[in-house]
Amino acid sequence: MMEQLGKRSGPAARLDAILRHLSPCLGAAPALTSVPTSAQVTAVHHPGKFRYTLDNNVLTTEQRQFYEDNGYLLIKKLVSDEDIERFRKEFVRICKKEVNLPGAMIMKDESLRSQYGQSEKVVNKIQDFQEDEELFRYCTLPEVLKYVECFTGPNIMAMHTMLINKLPDSDQQTFLHPMHQDLHYFPFRPADRIVCSWTAMERADLDNGCLVVQPGTHEQPLKPHAYPKWEYKTNKLFHGLLDEDEKSPRVHLVMEKGDTVFFHPLLIHGSGINKTSGFRKSISCHFASSECYYIDVKNTTQEHLEKEIVEVACKKYDMNSVELRDIWNFRARLVQGERINL
Repeated sequence: MMEQLGKRSGPAARLDAILRHLSPCLGAAPALTSVPTSAQVTAVHHPGKFRYTLDNNVLTTEQRQFYEDNGYLLIKKLVSDEDIERFRKEFVRICKKEVNLPGAMIMKDESLRSQYGQSEKVVNKIQDFQEDEELFRYCTLPEVLKYVECFTGPNIMAMHTMLINKLPDSDQQTFLHPMHQDLHYFPFRPADRIVCSWTAMERADLDNGCLVVQPGTHEQPLKPHAYPKWEYKTNKLFHGLLDEDEKSPRVHLVMEKGDTVFFHPLLIHGSGINKTSGFRKSISCHFASSECYYIDVKNTTQEHLEKEIVEVACKKYDMNSVELRDIWNFRARLVQGERINL
């Protein structure tokens, strides 16, 4: 199917082909919207005292204000040990190639293959696991979605999924993720109706490379990103800020197993290296209101990223061409409410 996709003409035909590949439960293909209608703008913007959170019965006033001021909110012990153990077992099965995961990007350290073979000691990250029923359960957990709705509203799309297995690192800092803003990767808006849910699958601290955030930076605009200019190897698509403010305060998010942090896509964050002999696992999903809309990233700071993502997709699926919105429609899954634009 993917090979035929590249030979068809027009973004609508390509999108139809991709959506036919998706599971039948997704329903009809949504219309692509480059510019929001006035009704859509009204639906996704909620002016008032709180800009970044919506009225809800889940967050306390103090929690809402903390997110408004800082751009993130940490909820302790949100995901159960039982669920995390199921995710861990599925990850190991994928690493051993006991599970075929179409559409996923599995990032490996090939230099370790001869020593460890097909195992979790080689795989650093699985991106786009939406086709895996077991891992995708994370994106549908009621305890997660009830918080997500506080930021996105009731119509919720799971847009981007990751399971990170931060490998033990060396002085070369192979798996350090430079400070960045997630919105750099997303061709849809508005940013305030997008949120990441990031759950620690074991204790995350300074020793094994926990998340590092710069509180309040969600109020800043999207900044230019590129590959970091350091002497060591950089991982594919691990972009970082071109001009990083070294003086901006940083907070290391020390988290226990099951703790979950929700953060805004403009919040500047990253993670350090894993200085231990173990693995630092986490599972995450970027959610967005289905009322969000796609934008054209041409002539923006995201244009070079679009070219890179399209090149990767064409190579992976042996296609001649594909639109960036097609790629995102392939990833996107409705998890609550009604699918409108995305």
